[in-house]
Amino acid sequence: MPRNIRYTLLSLRDLLVSIGPFALLTIALLGLAYWWLDPNPPKRVVLATGPAQSAYDAFGKRYADALRRYGITVELLPTEGSSDNLELLRTGRADLGFVQGGSADIGYDDEESIVSLGSLFVEPLWLFYREDAAQRLNHTPTVASLPDLRDWRVNVGTAGSGVPRLFGTLLDVNRVERQQLQLSELAQTPATVGFLDGELDAVVFASAPESLMVQMLLQSPGIRLMDFAQSEAYSRRFGYLTPVVMPQGVVELSKNIPERDVRLVASTTSLLASAKTHPAILQLFAQTATSLHGGASWFNRAREYPSLEHSEVPLSPEAVRAIKNGPPFLQRYLPFWLANLIERMWLAMGLIIALALPLSRIIPPLYTFRIRSRVFRWYAELRDIEQRHETAAADGVSEQQLLDELAEMEAKVEKVVMPLAFTDELYALRNNIALVRNKLQRKG
Repeated sequence: MPRNIRYTLLSLRDLLVSIGPFALLTIALLGLAYWWLDPNPPKRVVLATGPAQSAYDAFGKRYADALRRYGITVELLPTEGSSDNLELLRTGRADLGFVQGGSADIGYDDEESIVSLGSLFVEPLWLFYREDAAQRLNHTPTVASLPDLRDWRVNVGTAGSGVPRLFGTLLDVNRVERQQLQLSELAQTPATVGFLDGELDAVVFASAPESLMVQMLLQSPGIRLMDFAQSEAYSRRFGYLTPVVMPQGVVELSKNIPERDVRLVASTTSLLASAKTHPAILQLFAQTATSLHGGASWFNRAREYPSLEHSEVPLSPEAVRAIKNGPPFLQRYLPFWLANLIERMWLAMGLIIALALPLSRIIPPLYTFRIRSRVFRWYAELRDIEQRHETAAADGVSEQQLLDELAEMEAKVEKVVMPLAFTDELYALRNNIALVRNKLQRKG
């Protein structure tokens, strides 16, 4: 191997050895920060939705499709509705879930364990009734208020949906005893079948207008939707309720369905998550919510949702940033995994670099010391030979023995390889060896 290449390789080797401890320290700190911050999200999350063919079920499938692009599998967990979803979040069996405002019992303990990703859409309380039932029981084809439902057969949905709780609250403020109605708690699909067959007089459920059941019942002959004339009063009594109006003809313009504006009371549905859910997952769901729920619908204009209002639990900071500012800057130009890694590690990396920079000043002196130590270590042996020469007579050491040791040391020194920038140290050592030899020979 040519000497110049050999000198360069040795110099690089010494440089790497000098840098090594600091590189290992930096890597160890980065590894510790990575473990502590856990920047990469899990590949699988569980989303509690709702009954089959409900709006929750439909939206859940759309979220799953959207997050699949980022390599994240969203497992959809069918439930009875809001109350079930909240319980699943409390017990950790779901990471996220749709929960309707006012339909579930949210307590102070939930404020520490559950966060909100914002309100997604309004979910009216639909009260459909049969015209023939109204004519038979009230002698009029319309129902004007909840007290008109006395003695009716009304299905209010399963307890897990939260609708029985909400509807019961409305009955209470209208001073209608539950015993005055024949209430049932069938699931949405069998209840709708029984309702259309005349086995029930009315059905009550809360759902977004995208629900297939809502779309079908709004266009079924002989079925009417109750007009909540006191919707404004309900909203003043209960903060989680909002008065909304379904405009005339919005369902089917050609058939003018509905034939007049219908006033309804609605609650806002929020996407809630366990506080332990990975921040990157919360960010992705909030960004997806902006695209899925940001358009216009029957009850809101474009970009009104998702909203940071009407939250019954604390808002997630990731959701607030995503809804207010959109995708982070890096995600607009980099793959999600890389942008997320940099975004969540940049502060730690900055602190580590700030710590490593002052320490890196030690590297040049350490490198110099390592190179020069190849020469310096021979000076101890050279000095020992010189000192032994002074006491050679007393110790019984011959001059020739010391000269032989000096010659052996010189032969070894000649094999020492130094970077060109430090060869002056090597030649200085060889000159000093010659000086000691002359001293020994002169006295000899």
